[in-house]
Amino acid sequence: MNWIELVGWTGSAVLVVSLLQTRVLRLRGINLVGCLVLIGYNASVGVWPMVGLNVVLAVINIVYLWRMLRSRHDAASYTVLEVEPDDRFLGHVLDVHGEDIARHNDGFRYRPTAQDSAYLVLQGDVTVGVVLARDAGEGTAEVVLDWVTPSFRDFSPGEFVFGESGLFERRGFERVLSPAGMQHPYYERIGFREHGGRWVLELGDHR
Repeated sequence: MNWIELVGWTGSAVLVVSLLQTRVLRLRGINLVGCLVLIGYNASVGVWPMVGLNVVLAVINIVYLWRMLRSRHDAASYTVLEVEPDDRFLGHVLDVHGEDIARHNDGFRYRPTAQDSAYLVLQGDVTVGVVLARDAGEGTAEVVLDWVTPSFRDFSPGEFVFGESGLFERRGFERVLSPAGMQHPYYERIGFREHGGRWVLELGDHR
């Protein structure tokens, strides 16, 4: 196998890897790399129909990446719908994604109480996340669950939920406390500060 064939196989492998991604942004980025590699390979061996195909696919990926990156931090892309803590659709979402939720929130078991508030994070009519919070007293909302579907983990719906939406301020809370035991927390990026192994957002400072 010469180096040109190796380039072709590498490009094909990258395309296969891209299709295994659950995160949409990562899928598009890796797929674009594979297309660019295959454009070079097919041009070098003179397979012009495949060059044309990969050019078209590369342009499609670039357009979608541009759209996704443009809306990545756009609060207008998301809607937060408050539901009852024992809402049946909320329960369905938690059941369907229970394995993934448990993987990122060690030991999570939800038992609704009167002190809870529950929110579904939507993009259009697609549910992209769930936030469950509990009144911990003294103006503190303790987040019980902060979960986003795998497809949207390269985006930042949390910026809107904990920031511009004003959900917690309207309920009279002064601070938000992150869930205990959450894996790979992202809170520092959206204004939380680490305190005693947890993350805290002072809502007055955040505005």
